[in-house]
Amino acid sequence: MVTLDRVESTAANIRRWRRGVATLPVALALFGLAPAAEARVSTITITSTVPAYGGASFGAVGPYQLVSGIARGEVDPKDPRNAIIQDIALAPRNAKGMVEYATNFQILMPADKTKSNQTMWFDIANRGNVGIDRYNIGVSESKREGDGFLEKQGLIMAWAGWQADLVPAPAPARNDLPTPRLTMISVPIATENGKPITGVVRSEWTFREPPSSTQEIGASSYNSNTIGYPTVTLDNKGLTLTARVHQHDARTPIPNAEWAFADCSKVAFPGTPDPMKVCLKNGFDTNHIYELVYTAKDPRVMGLGLAAIRDVGSFLRYAAKDDKGTANPLAGQIKYTHFTGASQTGRLLRTYLHLGFNEDEQGRKVYDGALPLIAGVGDFINIRFSQPGRTSPDSWAEKHFPAQDMPTTYGELDDSLSGTKTGILTRCGKTNTCPKVFHAVTDTEYWQFTARSNTTDALGKRDVEIPDNVRIYHMAGNQHGTHSPSNPLPTDPGICEELPNANTYTYTIRALMVQLQQWVATGAAPPTSGYPLIAAGTLVPYEKFVFPKIPGVIGPEGTSSAGSETGVYNTRIVFDRGPRFIAQDLSGIIDKEPPGVVAIYPPFVPQIDADGNAVGGVRSPVLQAPLGTYTGWNVRRAGHGEGDACSTSGSFIPFPILASDRVASGDPRPSLEERYANKAGYVKAVTAGVNALVKDKAMLASDAAGAIDTATGWFTEAAKGKLP
Repeated sequence: MVTLDRVESTAANIRRWRRGVATLPVALALFGLAPAAEARVSTITITSTVPAYGGASFGAVGPYQLVSGIARGEVDPKDPRNAIIQDIALAPRNAKGMVEYATNFQILMPADKTKSNQTMWFDIANRGNVGIDRYNIGVSESKREGDGFLEKQGLIMAWAGWQADLVPAPAPARNDLPTPRLTMISVPIATENGKPITGVVRSEWTFREPPSSTQEIGASSYNSNTIGYPTVTLDNKGLTLTARVHQHDARTPIPNAEWAFADCSKVAFPGTPDPMKVCLKNGFDTNHIYELVYTAKDPRVMGLGLAAIRDVGSFLRYAAKDDKGTANPLAGQIKYTHFTGASQTGRLLRTYLHLGFNEDEQGRKVYDGALPLIAGVGDFINIRFSQPGRTSPDSWAEKHFPAQDMPTTYGELDDSLSGTKTGILTRCGKTNTCPKVFHAVTDTEYWQFTARSNTTDALGKRDVEIPDNVRIYHMAGNQHGTHSPSNPLPTDPGICEELPNANTYTYTIRALMVQLQQWVATGAAPPTSGYPLIAAGTLVPYEKFVFPKIPGVIGPEGTSSAGSETGVYNTRIVFDRGPRFIAQDLSGIIDKEPPGVVAIYPPFVPQIDADGNAVGGVRSPVLQAPLGTYTGWNVRRAGHGEGDACSTSGSFIPFPILASDRVASGDPRPSLEERYANKAGYVKAVTAGVNALVKDKAMLASDAAGAIDTATGWFTEAAKGKLP
C-alpha cells in the first residue's frame, strides 16, 4: 500500500506538485486509489489507526485514537449545487462524467466509542495547519494535548485537505498526533478544448527577514509554501516587476535586465531558468512590496476544495460505508456537526456558506453549527488562477487581492456602493441548510479586515439586522492571533514599533464552543451578540477616533511617510477586476491586474476609552483589569515599510508601574499603583471581571480559576517587583 509518508517523501512527486503539473490520475495513483462509481465521497482508504497522544487518558472519556486516511471524491458538474465551482465545466471527467479529487483526512476520536458525546468538530486546516488544538491550554512539544479541554468533552475532531496549491510537507516525526500540515488534496487542471488555459496573474511578495535573491513565484506574503502558477514564457520582455515601500506609493518598475524567471540559489544571476521562480539580480529586501504581473497557465479547479469540506463532512456524518464496503470510522456515532476556521479558514468558511456548500448532493445539511473566527471578509478560492493563501485585505501588503469583494453581512444587504444585493446566508436560507453561526472577531478585524461591514450598511449610516441564527462577538482589546494563557508577557516587538497585544481570547473561544454545541443540541439560548454599534456610539467614523497621546508611541495615524489617508486603518474598496469577474459570488475570472478602484467604503472603528482600550463587546478579564493599552493595530519599524500597519499584529503598551513613573514620563494613563495599589487589589479587580463573564456565559465556570491565576501572573511580570 502507498502511504502518506511514502508520498510525502518522494522527491519527484513533490516536484510535480510544486510545479503544478501533476495530473489527477497520477495523484490518485499515488494515493493508492482505484476508480469508483458514484458522486460524493465514493471511497476511503484507512492508512493507520493508532493510539493518540502516546496513549494519554482524558478522565472519564479515556484515551483517544487517531485515524488517518485518504478520501476520494467525485463531483457531478451538472448538479446545480456544483455548477458554481469555477471552471468545473472545463475539468477532466471520468467514465461516469464526474470530476474527481482526492484528499487526506484525519479523525481524532475516543478509543471507546461509547464515551463520545456524538458531536463532531470539523477543523478547516489553515494553510495546511491543524488549529483547533490551540484551545487546549498548555500545549507544548512534549504535551501536545495541553489540558485536554477538547478531549475531556468526548468530542470527535476531523480534518481534511482543501487547499490544492500547497507543497506537500515531510512526514511528521510522530504519527499519534494530528498531522501539522494537511496539504495533500489533488484537484484537476482546467483545459479548454484540450488546450492549456492561460491568463493574467498578479503575485506579490513582502519579507520579514531578508531572503535570497530567488523567490517562489506563487509564495504569499503570509505563506511561503504555495506552488503558484507557471509563467507561459521564460522571456520577461513586456512584463512588469515593481517595487514600492508603501501601499499608496507609486509602483517603480525594476528594469527587466535585473530580474529573470530563474533560480539563482546555486547559479549566479541570471541563474537557471525556471518558470516557477523569480530571481532579482541584487536581491530582495524587507522594506519593499514587490509585485509581478505575468501570463500564467494551468489553473487548478481550486473551488473543489469547498466540495471536499462538504463531502468529507457529509460522508462522516451520514454514510455507513463507502462504495467498496469500507466502513465509515464514525458510522452511527454523530448526532451533531460543527465546523470552524480561523483567519484564512474563517474567511473560507464564510465563502463556503455564501456559495451554498452546506447542502450536500443529496440535499442534506452538512454542518449544524459554524464558528468562523477572526475573519472579516471572504477567501480567494473560487476564481480562475485562485490564490487562497492570500490574506487580502491588509493595508500594507496584499491589499488588492480578492476577498473583500463578496457580501460580508449574513443577512441580505442592498449594497449601494458595489451594486450587489445578497448576504452570506442567502443561498442556504433558500434550502433550509444554514447552520447556527457564532462569528467572533478582534480589534484587528476592524482595523485590517473591515469587520464593520459585517454589521452596517455600505455607507455606515446604520446598523443592519442580524439573522436569528447568527450571533456576532467582538473580542474587544484583542489582536488577530491570540496570546496564549500559558505564555509570559511578550518582550520582543519584532518588526513592529510596539510589543504585540498581550490580551487573550482563548477562554472566550472555549466558552463559545460549548455554548454553540448547547444551542444546536438543546436549543439553549446562547449569549447575546456583543459588537460595536453605530447607534450606540461604540462604532465611530475613523476621523472621529482619537487615540491618547502616549509618550514615545506612534498612534494609529502612522507616519506621514506611509502615505495613507487613513493611517494604519485598511479601507474596504470596490474594485474593477474586469468584465468576467463576479464580485457578488467572489468567483469568475480576473482580466485586470492590478485592479482599478471604483469606490471606497467609509472607515469605521471601535470606540475607545481614555486608556485607549476598546469599549463594549466581550471584554476579557485582562481588559476589565488592564495592565496597559491593548490595540488591534501596530506600526511598522524602519526597514519594514516604516509607519504603515504592522499587518495582523496588535499592540500592548504597558501602563507606568508607579505614579512617579507616570509623572516623570508625562503618560496620561494612570499607573498600576494608582489603579490597583498592589497584587491583592489587582486580584480583586480581575476576579470581578471573571465572575461577570461567567454570569454572561462568556466564560466557562471551569476556566474561572485558571483565568484569575493567568492574569495574576501577568500582573506580577508587569509590576517587576515594584508593587507588593
